[in-house]
Amino acid sequence: MSLTTQQHTKADTKNGSDLKNLPDLHLNYGAPGSTYGNFDTHFFDGQDEISPDGILRLKKSYRDQSKYADFLPTWNPNEKYPPLKFHKYNDVALRADPEFPNLFPKGHESHFKTKKITPKLGTEIDGVQLSELSSAGRDELALLVAQRGVIVFRNQNFGDKGAAHASEFGRHFGRPHIHQTSGHPEKYSNLHITFRRPDRDEFSRVFKDSHSSIGWHTDVSYELQPPSYTFFNVLEGPDGGGDTLFADTIEAFDRLSKPFQDFLSTLHVIHSSKEQAQNSKNQGGIQRRKPVTHIHPLIRVHPVLKKKSLYVNRAFSRRIVELKKPESDALLEFLYKLVEGAHDLQLRANWEPGTTAIWDNRRVVHSAVIDWEEPVQRHAFRITPHGERPVEDLKYLNDENYYPSSHTLDI
Repeated sequence: MSLTTQQHTKADTKNGSDLKNLPDLHLNYGAPGSTYGNFDTHFFDGQDEISPDGILRLKKSYRDQSKYADFLPTWNPNEKYPPLKFHKYNDVALRADPEFPNLFPKGHESHFKTKKITPKLGTEIDGVQLSELSSAGRDELALLVAQRGVIVFRNQNFGDKGAAHASEFGRHFGRPHIHQTSGHPEKYSNLHITFRRPDRDEFSRVFKDSHSSIGWHTDVSYELQPPSYTFFNVLEGPDGGGDTLFADTIEAFDRLSKPFQDFLSTLHVIHSSKEQAQNSKNQGGIQRRKPVTHIHPLIRVHPVLKKKSLYVNRAFSRRIVELKKPESDALLEFLYKLVEGAHDLQLRANWEPGTTAIWDNRRVVHSAVIDWEEPVQRHAFRITPHGERPVEDLKYLNDENYYPSSHTLDI
């Protein structure tokens, strides 16, 4: 697959980039059988099973151990969807009351506790029940998540409320995303399930060709309109361990010199879902939509905060469009190391029964941590509404003709 100069001749130069004289971009995606991961979201042939009705499921011994059968993943080979199309997105945080009267009602201060995880990133909250929030309270929740990047809520009842409630809850924040390859409850396609099998084979696969389980990413950045907010609830997990790491890409951008910021703001990055799709295929799994690549600005502007952030991640970013490949590789590696290695712009969120974490994919990247010793199942679900198409300037927000829309790359 290549992106040719012909694909650029109709490019809108309103973003200030001269895109007419770019070289052909030949992307090397690695060997077809290369390991990619996603063992907790993809079907694995030989360890999971195929039901008589053709539905792919976890094997029965795993299902029988689960306390939350309503959230168990399935994969239906016949479930197919057309390519995603542009739609306007208006962040509910933009209509929220900045005083948070519905999220934190006056006179009830003794009922909830808040604690900053770091000065600039992350807050932990206890005493607010998310499932009981009004529409206005959910708007304020979105605003708070945008402002703090990551919010960790304790003692939530999402698991007890069931998959139907979780599926409906997320619709308030945007159009539900249906993942291309991951498992979902049989009746609720917009819930993304992660399930670490209670089997040492799972650990062996994770560390077979790696010294670490860390894999920094932002959720499905390859989509035309990647997610705004992610809701993640761990239903069952190890007694200690299995934390999630987060890094703030707004803070990372702010630490760069002004000339470097200006240079990065002229660049665009190709994001690809091909490797993830190939991994699912290699493991005997499914593909609900044709794999896609999309171009997003390397520096995007947050529509609520009006701040700029780095929008690159190792999992899905592949190539800077305007640069030669060695230049692109070197620059991307520098940016990855900046975000992944600066521990003073990161936090580590730990999980307890009833914990729900919510984060803003437009300003943080994250990684799971696999560090527990015994083969304990870790079962969680994710609610992932689509956000806006990333833009380098808010004057292009919800503009269907913004540059990347004409340069979707087919594989």
